[in-house]
Amino acid sequence: SVVVGYRNSAKMPKGTTIKEALAKWEEKKGEKASEAPRVELYAQIPPIEKMDASLSTLASCERLSLSTNCIEKIANLNGLKNLKILSLGRNNIKSLTGLEAVSDTLEELWISYNLIEKLKGINVLKKLKVLYMSNNSVKDWGEFGKLADLPVLAELVFVGNPLEEKHSAEGDWRDQVAGRLKKIKKLDGVPVMR
Repeated sequence: SVVVGYRNSAKMPKGTTIKEALAKWEEKKGEKASEAPRVELYAQIPPIEKMDASLSTLASCERLSLSTNCIEKIANLNGLKNLKILSLGRNNIKSLTGLEAVSDTLEELWISYNLIEKLKGINVLKKLKVLYMSNNSVKDWGEFGKLADLPVLAELVFVGNPLEEKHSAEGDWRDQVAGRLKKIKKLDGVPVMR
């Protein structure tokens, strides 16, 4: 009974909020996050769990890193009018919804090592040139085909998704991708020859 009582009274540490992470970053860097072109909030202890409204203060941010946290949803990007690179690798993100707010500016999305199975929502990123999404859970060509809606996508890393693993084993991965994504120049780090 002692163990049970202890377990109930022990509080799990709450995740770091974006506001707390920004305050720590400002203290360390000696500059205002709202004026910085590059903000790194990766690997917070305890990890960030939510992309909360404090992100909207980052009006000058062109490159935002929130990788290696415990974020489950992409959210609150509406104030980031200049965002070009968004790094969300090594989180618990399951879907790509929430990117609409940066659809006019985002050029690179780094979202490897997450739990993404479906690519719904990616089509809004009309300026996306680079997509790093290795080690996710995309299984079928129907989902992969949504990448064809990205008019300027030139570089894709897709290693470690079930779809890539299956077709690499069968030996037709690169040909299949080149046939589906006509503008792709670099796939999994290697230039695409046409």
